[in-house]
Amino acid sequence: MDGKATLVLGASEKGERYSNMAVRRLRAHGHPVVAVGLREGLIDDTPIVKDIPEGVRVDTVTLYLNAQNQAAWAARILALRPARLIFNPGAENPALAGAARMQGIEVLEACTLVLLATGQY
Repeated sequence: MDGKATLVLGASEKGERYSNMAVRRLRAHGHPVVAVGLREGLIDDTPIVKDIPEGVRVDTVTLYLNAQNQAAWAARILALRPARLIFNPGAENPALAGAARMQGIEVLEACTLVLLATGQY
């Protein structure tokens, strides 16, 4: 997958979920997406997988899990070495943010949907 891909962690098939909206809008803006969620499924034609695919390269990881649920993913997120890590509202995690910054990863506490809507993504 292209290095400019976005990993959406916490993806859901439920259309009212912000993670679902983010996958749809990222795709609509031409961004390749890797959707990882608790359950396998589909968001339009984007598969939701239960684990980060081996060897995947992503530019951005956008989080839709709370800090407690991120704990199991933290090492894998950092191992991806993304250029940017976005903590969406409710996903703030000072410990993970600090670890990411120490690796030179840009950290944003922002809403992916707002960043896309305002041309800041």
